[in-house]
Amino acid sequence: MQQHAATTSAHKRALIAGSIGNFIEWYEFAVYGFLATVIARNFFRLEGEGELTSLILTYASFAVAFFFRPLGAVVFGRMGDRIGRKPTLIVVLVCMTLATAAIGLVPVYASIGVAAPLIVTGLRILQGLFAGGEYGGAVSLMTEFAPRGKRGLYGAWQSFTVALGLLAGAGIVALLSVLLSPEALYDWGWRIPFFIALPMGGVALWLRVSMEETPGFVRQQQQTGHAAAPVKASTGATIKNILVAIGRVMVWSAAGYTYLVIMPTYLQSALHTGFNQALLIAVISNIGFALTIIPAGMLSDRIGRRTVMVVASCLLLILALPLLKVLQAESATLAIKALVVLIAGGLVGILAGPGPAMLSEMFPTRVRYTGLGLAYSLSNALFSGCAGLIITGLIKQTGNVDIPAWYVMTTAIVSIAALMTLNKNDHLKDLE
Repeated sequence: MQQHAATTSAHKRALIAGSIGNFIEWYEFAVYGFLATVIARNFFRLEGEGELTSLILTYASFAVAFFFRPLGAVVFGRMGDRIGRKPTLIVVLVCMTLATAAIGLVPVYASIGVAAPLIVTGLRILQGLFAGGEYGGAVSLMTEFAPRGKRGLYGAWQSFTVALGLLAGAGIVALLSVLLSPEALYDWGWRIPFFIALPMGGVALWLRVSMEETPGFVRQQQQTGHAAAPVKASTGATIKNILVAIGRVMVWSAAGYTYLVIMPTYLQSALHTGFNQALLIAVISNIGFALTIIPAGMLSDRIGRRTVMVVASCLLLILALPLLKVLQAESATLAIKALVVLIAGGLVGILAGPGPAMLSEMFPTRVRYTGLGLAYSLSNALFSGCAGLIITGLIKQTGNVDIPAWYVMTTAIVSIAALMTLNKNDHLKDLE
């Protein structure tokens, strides 16, 4: 009885410790995305260039962080697969928190000229590097601690804290936009959300220091040098699994950023929606995202990852364009627009619920931190980080305001094909 209680306590600590790093990471990324128009004006408003160009430069800085995520996934993934999940996740958390807070200290373009956007971009690169080491470790931690038949639920908590981070980011920015004048927000108010990362990081550090190493990793270390050797993972098989995994999560990455992060800026720049209204719509889409994650994870434990994720991808393929058309309609009320983005966010949540467990089940313990972290970060680099850049750039080139929908639909087709290769009973097997 006492041992069961201790095990349950360790499981809960793992869930919380794994989740809180993701919360901070996505809080910051949300803040940067929601403040894109403010950051563009302060750091990327170059002489002789229009607002759209400065916005594109801001998104380029946003995207560059994502391209350093795969490097972080490899560096910290290899560390986590060799020395353990716990010490690696502590290092990643401390570095990510400091890089985030430092953005709040950077002088604006008007003060130090071209050095300002360069410093911001440099800090974004560091954030991307450390964030790349976060996901693989957090998901490995949560799924390796998960009891039999609950990996979908445990993995879903990772995605759920992503939703909470996005909501917290949106909420803080929304609160500041209400409390402060537009001038104050542009002048100094935008710095506050970045400073808030420091106390968050302190709490997260305390939680991670007190957690245990995962049973899966401990078992693998004990097996090394014994007759029962750990499951080997060939480089070729790992690379193949990474490529397949990217295909499976492509629409999750693309739709997630399109609907949850890029939407406020799209509404402002393409549809000329007011800042506060655009932010409100973004908050509602993130609420829809949060509402479906845990139920989708639990459902995938019952009926399998493939069924849940294929259905969600098909719905995104079918509904992406109609939902966008409703948002574009001048006759659409705020309530109708809110319902549309609630549905869109909910569909992304259905992918995000089973997604972490699905990725975890694709890789053996020996390479899990590296494999799933690299797959996820590459997908995010290509289809999330670049979402704002691709969408804004294509709208500028073509004048077609339907680009966000076509972007989601294209990635959905690829993901449906990749997800159909999943085994129906992967959710029933023990992790290797």
